[in-house]
Amino acid sequence: MKKTLLLGFIALSATAFAASNTLKVNIFQDSVVDGKTIKAGDYKISIENGNAVMTQGKESIQVPAREETEPNKFPHTELTYKNNSTNLEEISVGGTHTKIVFEGASPNQSGL
Repeated sequence: MKKTLLLGFIALSATAFAASNTLKVNIFQDSVVDGKTIKAGDYKISIENGNAVMTQGKESIQVPAREETEPNKFPHTELTYKNNSTNLEEISVGGTHTKIVFEGASPNQSGL
């Protein structure tokens, strides 16, 4: 019963993503994206006109990014940091074929 419920929830989440094109991601540590510091927490991310719009509560930032589709689904969400730093390069979203690749870098400035 629990497995069926879990699979149903995953299918519903994937359907919600396809309908709204918004991803929900937990960033587990303070990170830097395109020179902007973002605090750890839950984010909604959508790609619009070559930018990732990252929203946490009522605050949002836009950073240059592109969405890539991989042939296989990612088994879990994975965040990739540049050279073991806090500079977030990409997010592979678990349960989807979607990867968000952040582009560009600029001097550190306040973000979320």
